[in-house]
Amino acid sequence: MTTTRRVLLLRHARTSWNAERRFQGQANPPLDDVGRSQAYEVAPLIAAVRPNLLVSSDSARAIQTAAVVGELTGLPVHAEPRLRERGLGHWEGLTREEVADKYPDEYADWMAGRDVSRRGGETRDAVAHRALAAFEQLSDVPIAVLVTHSATAMALTNALLGIPQEVHPLGPLANCHWTELYTEAADGHSSGWRLRGHNLGPPGTVVPLPERLAGEDAADADA
Repeated sequence: MTTTRRVLLLRHARTSWNAERRFQGQANPPLDDVGRSQAYEVAPLIAAVRPNLLVSSDSARAIQTAAVVGELTGLPVHAEPRLRERGLGHWEGLTREEVADKYPDEYADWMAGRDVSRRGGETRDAVAHRALAAFEQLSDVPIAVLVTHSATAMALTNALLGIPQEVHPLGPLANCHWTELYTEAADGHSSGWRLRGHNLGPPGTVVPLPERLAGEDAADADA
């Protein structure tokens, strides 16, 4: 007998800081009006999948998004601090322009896709480690939804697919879009996690923040 597990890594809806291209990290801005509309737009799509478990980062923007999903799915929201966004140290609260002006060398590393350690906060490996620890403690259900953040989702996806944290081939998630992974098991043997889709969500143009610039790798922060 073959059984399949699916997990949807859903990025939270928009905040005013997203709109301002301001680095959030583990700061805690709430959803803005657009974000609340996005949450109500994506919730029916998530509900149609009929998930069995709903877990969320304990950040306000993720909890508020998950609460709307919970209303339609009838699932309680389980808060999980290990699904928070990557800590960004002294970048948190600054716009891209402010970071580029104050910390040009750090900003150049980020834009080139390199891990930025000098700003404080967390490395990609540290984020992957805590997110994977939370993931491995999930209940063994057919379909789980994890409401999290762009950099955290990227790090967890890499960890599950066996991709080094130095590269992020899939790029950032747009607000209220998700990455879907699945695994199959037969006779106690798992196939390992596989990618089913990335940046899935409501119809329309997908505009992840931060945007990929021509000739540059996608930056990894939840801006």
